[in-house]
Amino acid sequence: MSRVVKPADAAGEAVAGARDKGRRVTAAVFDAAPVGDSVEIRAERAREAEERAVEAARESKALADRARAVSERGHARVAEVERETNRQIKERVAEAQKEAEELVRAERQAAESDAAEQLEDAEEEVDDEIARAEDEAEASQRRAQELVEEATQALADARRLAEEAAEAARAAAEDANRQAQQLQEEAKQRRSDAEARVKAAEKLQQRAAATAKQTARELDQTGTRGLDAYKKPELVELAATIGIENRSDLTKDELVDVITKAARRRGKQGARS
Repeated sequence: MSRVVKPADAAGEAVAGARDKGRRVTAAVFDAAPVGDSVEIRAERAREAEERAVEAARESKALADRARAVSERGHARVAEVERETNRQIKERVAEAQKEAEELVRAERQAAESDAAEQLEDAEEEVDDEIARAEDEAEASQRRAQELVEEATQALADARRLAEEAAEAARAAAEDANRQAQQLQEEAKQRRSDAEARVKAAEKLQQRAAATAKQTARELDQTGTRGLDAYKKPELVELAATIGIENRSDLTKDELVDVITKAARRRGKQGARS
């Protein structure tokens, strides 16, 4: 993973390893050569060591190229991974944004639906209140119109009653005037009648006194035996002429006794007068 992530460092490490390997090979050649060998042998060995070193260098270069290729592939892989991760991030962000937009849209639709329901409920309540207010206003207007009509009718009735009362008052006044005149005339007539009755009563009294005197004289001449010859109705009539009360309730004997006493008493009064 470190080579994939850091390819340059891997290539440098490969080259350094090749150099160290060449040095180790050369050192090994000199160490392996026996002491006392000729210069040619040493030179041959040196050439061999050099060749091995060149081979090692080539191998190191191949390893470096390989490391470079690995580094390039690692960079490409990292770039690809980065592109893939960016793509995934973008996709996930897009999906999240899409989900968020859908969630926002759903919430907006739910909120709009709730708002529409609340608005509809509010409109229905307002409509109901307006309808009730209009009904109450119409009812109040009808009631006011009825009251106006009733007041108008009552005023007309009051005027009619006032006119009838005035007419009745005039008629009553005229009737009272006529009655007053009639009563006045009747009073005059009654006064005249009363005077006539007084005069008649005086005459009757005079006649009764004369009758009483006559009756007394007759009684003096005849006594009570003369009244016995009268019948009860005749005695009642005679008692009436001299002013005896409750005469109808008296018996014949009682009438005779009462008439006798009354006649004598009136006879004495007439003699004194």
